[in-house]
Amino acid sequence: MRYPYLFLLLFLSNLVVFSQEQKDSYWLYDFEQAKEISKEEDKPILMYFSGSDWCRPCMMLQEDVFDNYKFQKFKNAFVFLYIDIPRNTDLLSSDQKVQNFKLLSTYNKQKTFPLINIVNHKGKILDDISGYSSLRDTTYHFEMFEKYSR
Repeated sequence: MRYPYLFLLLFLSNLVVFSQEQKDSYWLYDFEQAKEISKEEDKPILMYFSGSDWCRPCMMLQEDVFDNYKFQKFKNAFVFLYIDIPRNTDLLSSDQKVQNFKLLSTYNKQKTFPLINIVNHKGKILDDISGYSSLRDTTYHFEMFEKYSR
C-alpha cells in the first residue's frame, strides 16, 4: 500500500463522523446552524453540554431523559444542540473542538456537567438546569421542556 497513513486518517475521520451520527439524528453540532433553524422555525434551542466519555451524571441523564419515551413529545419543540467535551479529544474534529470549547467558555462558565440551556435564536439563555443527581429525578427537566415547548 503506497499511502498507509492516508488510509488510517480516512478510517479515523469516518469513525468520528459515525460516532457523532450514532447520537440521535435530531442533535446538531453547529451553533450557527442551530440558531438559523431556531429563527426559521421559531423554536428555542436546547443546548446540552456533556462529557460523553467521563461524566457519569451525563450518561445517566442521557438514559433517563433523552432516551426516555416521555422525551419523544418534545422532539419537535426544540432545536437540539449537542456540545461534547470529552477527555479523549480525538473523538472530535479540530474544528468541533474549537467550537465546543468556545461555547463552553460562553455558555457554561462554571464548567458544570451535565448542563442544559434553553437558548433563543439570538443566543440568549432563557433557562438552564445544571448537574444531575444520583437520585435520577427528571421532574425538573421535563417541567422545563414543557414550559418552553409550543
